[in-house]
Amino acid sequence: MALLLFSLRHVPDDEAADIRELLEENQIDFYETNAGNWGISMPAIWLRDKQQHEYARQLIDEYQQERCKVIQAEYARFKQTGEANTFLKNLWHYPAQTILFISAIILVLYVSIKLVLEFGL
Repeated sequence: MALLLFSLRHVPDDEAADIRELLEENQIDFYETNAGNWGISMPAIWLRDKQQHEYARQLIDEYQQERCKVIQAEYARFKQTGEANTFLKNLWHYPAQTILFISAIILVLYVSIKLVLEFGL
């Protein structure tokens, strides 16, 4: 029976490709399931051989620790050079989207508060 090794839900494509490559380089027998047409299935990497689970998990953990360090260093560099995303940069680059999101938040807050005050819930 297959054993879940790594869930691919909300995983960036480059990270998923790196995980696949890592497993193939180390001759780990795996297969992949996708989210399906409607995105409700379990996108994941599964192991066929349970005996490889510990080794595969160790490889993935080491990879993710290294990736975390790289991403954090990249973010720190962006922050130092002023390239990191901020609220004002998002407002400047995507004004309609930002205003739409803020309007939606205000609408939800208004309706919530109005219902509480009106019905005394």
